[in-house]
Amino acid sequence: MAQRSRLSTGLSGVAGEYFVAAELSRRGYIASITLRNTRGIDILASDSEATTSVGIQVKTNQGDGNEWMLNQKIEEETPSKAKNLFYVFVRLHGLETPEYYVVPRKAVIKFASENHQRWLATPGRKGQPHQDTPMRKFADPKNKYKDRWDLLGLGDPAT
Repeated sequence: MAQRSRLSTGLSGVAGEYFVAAELSRRGYIASITLRNTRGIDILASDSEATTSVGIQVKTNQGDGNEWMLNQKIEEETPSKAKNLFYVFVRLHGLETPEYYVVPRKAVIKFASENHQRWLATPGRKGQPHQDTPMRKFADPKNKYKDRWDLLGLGDPAT
């Protein structure tokens, strides 16, 4: 299949948002990309009757990597704030079909926090302690969340 050069971080992020909105629309849901000043929500999605809605934060990577970078700010937000917030992690494969991982916000916070604590407790290459950093990672090594659009709780789309 045709290859292309790597996208800039900004373009890959925008592409991820549009891919997620398109996938939601393809599945029969209503999806609206928010303005850049909407903190923590890239897409608002609802069922076709607009009776149930969710907020979605999109994170995109390129290539074969199965990790997405986050910031420690996600840990500072209380999980009980809103129960209808999700992350959709997108993996772009050049010009091939993207992969989607649909994850409840609470699960992202738990994984990122626990993963970071393990990293801090593990010595570095030369045996030195790791220095704390605001960067966090999310991964889904067992593909538990791959294509789990059902977790959004938007029901069966209208046909």
